[in-house]
Formats: sequence, structure tokens, C-alpha cells
Amino acid sequence: MARKQFSIVGSVALVSLGLALGGHLHSLRLTKDAAAVPQPVRSGPIASQLASALLQSGNHISDLAGQVLPSVVHIQAVRIESDRKIEETGSGVLVRSQATRGLFVVTNQHVVRGADLERIDLVMPDGSHQNPYRVFRDAESDISVLQVRDDGQQAASWGNSDSLSIGHFVLAVGSPFGLSRSVTMGIVSAKGRRDLSLEAGQSLTNQDFIQTDAAINPGNSGGPLVDMYGSVVGINTAIASSGGGNEGIGFSIPSNLARVIVDQLASTGRVRRAYLGVELDNDFSQNTAQRLGLPVARGARIVRVYNQQNSPAMMAGLRPDDVVISFNGVTITDENHLINLVSLSDIGPAIQMVIVRGKQETTVNVKLLDREAYRTVSDPRGTFNTR
Repeated sequence: MARKQFSIVGSVALVSLGLALGGHLHSLRLTKDAAAVPQPVRSGPIASQLASALLQSGNHISDLAGQVLPSVVHIQAVRIESDRKIEETGSGVLVRSQATRGLFVVTNQHVVRGADLERIDLVMPDGSHQNPYRVFRDAESDISVLQVRDDGQQAASWGNSDSLSIGHFVLAVGSPFGLSRSVTMGIVSAKGRRDLSLEAGQSLTNQDFIQTDAAINPGNSGGPLVDMYGSVVGINTAIASSGGGNEGIGFSIPSNLARVIVDQLASTGRVRRAYLGVELDNDFSQNTAQRLGLPVARGARIVRVYNQQNSPAMMAGLRPDDVVISFNGVTITDENHLINLVSLSDIGPAIQMVIVRGKQETTVNVKLLDREAYRTVSDPRGTFNTR
């Protein structure tokens, strides 16, 4: 489908232009006697252009909703914990994978956590009900992939989350409070949110969230975040809320991260994560950074190098107090950023890392290994699981 040339940002700009043309703006000093003065309804060419722009904007949003809604699934899952029945409601989106054939529903792992296949009810876009016949779960990214019967249903298209910038318009689609086929609109508020605690006792290895003010409420979990071309650029996952409802801060897993995990789950049933073999400083302070020769506390400081079974870090000659500032050409912001990049990197090929050691930049080559090879290693801290 050809991408529409009409720009929502252009519409907003046109509205702003119309307001500017309608009257000059000055600094106002309000007094207690100031009162609102009724203004006549504008008419004429400018008002007509503004109305046309708004109508086109609304039509474009409507077209986007019509494009993505046939791929959105409502999910109801039941699990048993301590003889108690716990019901979860969420959303999902139909996708196809380049790694294998079939039709899959992508959702959050916490939506279907602990639920047997027959207790996961999928309400398809046409209103029919299905149970998945295979479920692949990855708690470390909070993503689950459910394989369903492929009757040629419409699947959504993945977009490029890296192309999103702060201020870009997005739609959140799903079933908030069980109200299926709901669409809300907002902007990208921030990117690269990593050090989030989404649920008590739950620690996610792969965090790189998109923050949005598009209304996300309970039941939206697992639904798609959609850009202005109708492509899925995120999987809605969590909200920051004091009362449990939308307060303008929601978080979505970016599509470029989700897609890697979905393809691996769909094709092999698990996510193959790479292993470096270090413990990182989760409280890298400004004083420590300056002691090590950095002007600001950016990058990931190594506090321990594991030497079991010749870890990649040990073989590469990494040392405590090395600060990783670049990994495979990507500038590192903090330890969670490095963890995310390492865990989903290719296993085997040599990767270049730039570190600061002794106040000097040094380049080292490291060959990452499969983390599964280290799961039997005795490590009281358990940090080999995520590093």
C-alpha cells in the first residue's frame, strides 16, 4: 500500500499559520478587570483551509485505524495460583515472521503468564474465538508469541522504531478495560527508557521503551503502537500511574527490539542471548567517572570480570574499572543500554568495543558466546544470566 503523502504535522502547521494570519500575538498584562470578549465566527478562505486541513487529518487517522484494527486481537487468559483463579485481559496483534511460516499473535508475556492453551481465549478481529495451539514465552522481554490457525487473516506490518522522534504522532490500539477495538492518539514523549520496574519481583533484561502520552490503560497491554503510516512501531506494555489508569505516561517495547525476539521465538521457541561475562556498576556516579577520566558519568563501568570457562570478557582482556563507551559502533549511555545490546547481539563474530582505561580510550575485540552455555555455572550472584 502506498504511503499517504498528507502529513499530520503539516496540518498542525497550517492551523498555526491560520491563527497567526488571523491576528498578531502580543504579550498581555492581565488585570482583575480583564474579561473575555466574544469573537465572531471566522469565515472566508483561511477558515475554509483550516477546516479542510482538520477534516483531512481526521480522515487520515480514520484510515490508519481501519488499516490496523483488522489485525488486533482481544485476549482473555486464566491461570491458577494457589487454588485461586486469576483472570488477565489484554490485547495482541497478528503478525507474520520472516523467520518461519505461519500466523502469530504478539502480546505481553504477563498477559498470558501461567495460562494453559485452553485457558487463553483469543477474540479475533472478525469476532470468532480461538485458542492458540502453541505459545512461546520470553519473560526477560515481557513478550509472548502465540501461534494460531492461519486462515489468511490480515497481519500488521512492522515499522522502524528507530525512525521515531520525540513529538511524532502515534496511535495506541487495544482493549482498555475490556473495550475492544479502541484507538487513542498521542505523541512520542521520550525514547530509550531502560531502568524501569514494571512489576514487583519482575526484572526485564531487555528494556528500551518508547514513552508515549497516547492513552494506555489496563487491557491495552500487548496491543500495537502505530505510526502515521499504519505500521507497528511498538508493543504497548506498561503505564506509570498512581491510580491504575492513564495519566499520560505509557511505555511500549520498540518494534526493532520486539521483532528480533518474535522471530526467534517463532522459529526456535526461545531467544538466543549473548553473554559477555561482566558485572556492571548500577550506580555509576559523577565522582567515579571523573576519577576514571570521564567528564560525565556516561557509559557502563565494569566492576567484575567473570573468569569461569574462559568468559568472553576475560578472553578480551577486560578489567574492573574499564568503562565501555561504545559497543559495535553504538555509543553507550548506561549499563542497561549495554546489557540490552549485548544480550541480543550475534553470537560468534568479533565485535569492537571502545573502553576508557587509565583515562585513555582503547579498542578491544570480543567474541560473545551463547549464554545458555553458562547456565550450569555456579555463581551466587546469578548475574551471568543477564550479562
